[in-house]
Amino acid sequence: MSAAARAAHLLVDETPSLFADTLAQTFLGERAEELLGYHRSYGGHPALSGARTTAVTRSRYTEDRLAELAGRGVDQYVILGAGLDSFAYRSKLADSVRVFEVDQPTTQRWKRALLAETGTTVPPTAFFVPVDFEKESTRSLTDHLVRAGFDPGRPALVSWLGVTMYLTSEAIGQTLAVISGFAPGTELIVEHLLPDGHRDEAGQSYAELVMAAAAEQGEPWQTFLSIEQMNALLLEHRLQPIEYARQRETVDPAEWERTDALRPFTLSVLARASVPTRQGA
Repeated sequence: MSAAARAAHLLVDETPSLFADTLAQTFLGERAEELLGYHRSYGGHPALSGARTTAVTRSRYTEDRLAELAGRGVDQYVILGAGLDSFAYRSKLADSVRVFEVDQPTTQRWKRALLAETGTTVPPTAFFVPVDFEKESTRSLTDHLVRAGFDPGRPALVSWLGVTMYLTSEAIGQTLAVISGFAPGTELIVEHLLPDGHRDEAGQSYAELVMAAAAEQGEPWQTFLSIEQMNALLLEHRLQPIEYARQRETVDPAEWERTDALRPFTLSVLARASVPTRQGA
């Protein structure tokens, strides 16, 4: 659904685009016509326009930050819950940044088959890291990454988008604890959803629509964190908060002067944090 939202943004929203995922439509495979048809026909519906707004703003913010870090020599990018993320296959940055896609084994087998079917070249800088967290400890993540070629002694950017709402706060904390063991200077961008009472009207409406649909599909939203709660969670796990970006803050203000259906709303927040230099280092 996220890939469909990114693909639909290039088809139904005005230009210039907030984010251009030029491979998203290809990655939808045989479901492209069905999924994109909804956006073409009902693109102004709050659930669909909200999905596009969420998908493109979080990707834009994350890849903009990756470009900044790459300019300073960071050359490792870890994508937790990679799904149909297409960065490694379309971005010029992927020539100089090693990309580690972490996901469930079944999801990765499906994606790799799709890459082959669509003739998408997997560059030598892309690495698949299958991890079954239902059978393995979260702490095994580092071992899996290292086996794939990740250097835990050098900084990286870790993105964790569209995932935490499906997990318990305990599971979120376990992953944060692992990331805090990465090299100082590593940055994390993690998306979290605000609880009821911290959303605006549009955010509340979107939550009610999508939460019900997610539950029906067997993937209920479980965890909502205020900025204060996320801040405390990051600090608890030895990560230093840097900033919190709502949708409105992910792009320049002028880019929200639009005539299409995209409007920023207050529900999802992108928390950016870093692994601080360890004492005595």
